[in-house]
Amino acid sequence: MRDVEFGQRVKLVEPCNLYGCEIADDCFVGPFTEIQGGVVVGARTRVQSHVFICELVSIGEDCFVGHGVMFINDTFSTGGPARGRRELWRATKIGNRVSIGSNATIMPVFIADDVVIGAGSVVTKDIRTPGTYAGNPARLLKSSS
Repeated sequence: MRDVEFGQRVKLVEPCNLYGCEIADDCFVGPFTEIQGGVVVGARTRVQSHVFICELVSIGEDCFVGHGVMFINDTFSTGGPARGRRELWRATKIGNRVSIGSNATIMPVFIADDVVIGAGSVVTKDIRTPGTYAGNPARLLKSSS
């Protein structure tokens, strides 16, 4: 861990690899996680084990990130990996009260408040309506409204 801005009452279970990120008050970060530079994790959010959160991701308050969730910032827009060309990376913004099931993959998207993502889902497009989403690609199963 280096250059991490921790809020109060944060619980970490090591080993974990955190650098240049912000973890707000009352968060939990499980073992075998990597949270990269510039990531912001909102208050009271739980990040379970074996999670990878890459640069350009922000996660809101009161969220749950299940075991093995992967966030992606490189869309291979040139037909292959960006190879460190950060201008090709894209950001992800997760709203408040979002729950992401185990082994989901989150591409660079916006996810609204009050969304549930089913385990193993692949989120490839913005989610602007609260509800439950699942599948590959993730689709709305049930609206919250």
